Amino acid sequence: MRNYKTQMEAAKKGIITPEMKTVAEKEGMDVETLRAKVAEGCVCIPANINHTALSAEGIGSGLKTKINVNLGISGDAKDYDLEMQKVDMSIKFGAEAIMDLSNYGKTNTFRRELIAKSPAMIGTVPMYDAIGYLEKDLLEIKAEDFLKVVRAHAEEGVDFMTIHAGINRRAIEAFRRDPRKMNIVSRGGSLLFAWMMMTGNENPFYEYYDDVLEILREYDVTISLGDALRPGCIDDSTDAGQISELIELGALTERAWAKDVQVMVEGPGHMAMNEIAANMQLQKRICHNAPFYVLGPLVTDIAPGYDHITSAIGGAIAAASGADFLCYVTPAEHLRLPDLNDVKEGIIASKIAAHAADIAKGVPHARDKDNEMAEARHQMDWDRMFEIAIDGEKARAYFESVPPADRHTCSMCGKMCADRTTNMILEGKEVKFCSEK
Repeated sequence: MRNYKTQMEAAKKGIITPEMKTVAEKEGMDVETLRAKVAEGCVCIPANINHTALSAEGIGSGLKTKINVNLGISGDAKDYDLEMQKVDMSIKFGAEAIMDLSNYGKTNTFRRELIAKSPAMIGTVPMYDAIGYLEKDLLEIKAEDFLKVVRAHAEEGVDFMTIHAGINRRAIEAFRRDPRKMNIVSRGGSLLFAWMMMTGNENPFYEYYDDVLEILREYDVTISLGDALRPGCIDDSTDAGQISELIELGALTERAWAKDVQVMVEGPGHMAMNEIAANMQLQKRICHNAPFYVLGPLVTDIAPGYDHITSAIGGAIAAASGADFLCYVTPAEHLRLPDLNDVKEGIIASKIAAHAADIAKGVPHARDKDNEMAEARHQMDWDRMFEIAIDGEKARAYFESVPPADRHTCSMCGKMCADRTTNMILEGKEVKFCSEK
């Protein structure tokens, strides 16, 4: 029987949990060091007590950068089997988290199956599910109805929930005072904004924040404080609305920690490269070094069809500058629900960004696989290269699509391969091209 409710409560009491042991082993970190970070709040371990298939992961300061995959059905794309194939692909390529953003019909059947099978953390946005779950139009939903959906997701085993509690009346006042090109691009944020404007009420997640925290504490759900006023184009970044909401999120972070609820804070979506590092530092300062979860950021707005690349560029800079958790973006972003190939491309791009950032941050052992790859290339060991590669199947397919005459090289350089030439000279051999048979 647990004598603590949450990972944070255990950490504050000096208790080492099984989840802390798992994370410490994965990170190559002393478990007591990890426990202190969880107690402080700069690391969270999202681990719902009802998610029995979970292989715990840590998010935060000093740990490897993690990635999240978004999936889920919509009114225009209702293929549950396809979404489960995306789950399988996410797990195969090592995504540490999966967010079910389903917003059509009764989503709990899919979510329960997802939680039952997934070793990755599971996240949701209860606001998305409210209309389908409650079968009510937005104006008919009461504050207590929103809390029912939060409890339902918690009971099912969701490890972290995006709660847009920071878009309160003060934040909206700042947003309306400083007009934007793109207004509100957060789906959950726009729904709450509409509900508040139509009813005249305060944001229910803000007004009843303590009640939300009690639900989350009961099941050890990590709150991911949503950025409802995140910029949806680079021209809107770092404006009054974004910063006003961030200030509210900083206060909400401390209130959650006071109740031993773990916290992540979500960050900007579109942002020019020269603003990213400053935004990461600003968030860490205002939100007391809580783990930072960013969508992208996308560094330009003119590349639909290639936004996995614009996101990976921004994500690498963000993570190298202090972000802890990257939400993947696929080539289908802004265009349609991603298919299986889109999901794969998004995962790989995000994994590259996360790994590149870990190297830059000096995360312990981050360079190990790169050094292994260099050794394999030096030895012309193609099988070992494919084994080390993030996507070895694609690498092998490229290599074998135009097979070289000499298996020890590739078809680009052939016998003029620099590695081959240098290795031969250092081995005391003579390099020949024209007369070699």
